[in-house]
Amino acid sequence: MIKIDDTREIIISVADRLFSRFGFHKTSMDEIAKIARKAKGSIYYHFPSKEDLFREVVLKEISQLKNVSSLVLQNQIISSSDKLKEYVLTRMSVMELSLNYHETLKADFFEHYKFVDDLRNEFDAWDRTNLKNIINQGITDGEFSININIDILADVLIMILKGLEIPFFVQNRYKDYSTHFNDMFVILTRGLSK
Repeated sequence: MIKIDDTREIIISVADRLFSRFGFHKTSMDEIAKIARKAKGSIYYHFPSKEDLFREVVLKEISQLKNVSSLVLQNQIISSSDKLKEYVLTRMSVMELSLNYHETLKADFFEHYKFVDDLRNEFDAWDRTNLKNIINQGITDGEFSININIDILADVLIMILKGLEIPFFVQNRYKDYSTHFNDMFVILTRGLSK
């Protein structure tokens, strides 16, 4: 017998595939129910609306991004400049695969769905904390020497990363530029280093 939690995960998995393939607006709850082999009422039992289901799908992608990025953060062997580089590269490569997150970057989501702002704000806060920790560790280790407030520096780094999201993921230019990331990090870390 399938448990309630299993049913919920099946629905999220099917919705993830359909939203990724067809987009939020072109995917219907009827289609999700059909592919998941669940009654439509079962879907609405777990998710009161399509927006709630999509939110869960995007949360799952963000959770995956956090899990993979956390592995970089836990690495105590590499230098802070290498950790900063690996953190950002990992973040962007996992985000490139987060097709439903890409959907939230489109203007119609910002205008109509408050949950998108909430998700992005929570993710930004998580990102900010991690960037500040990496920078602080670099300062403590004597690797970085900066004359700017760490909060401001972390915010600027987040603005840069967020500024890249639309051209990379909505305009599909990530692959065009990803081969140049190492050069960008040489410039960035030289600016932070003593």
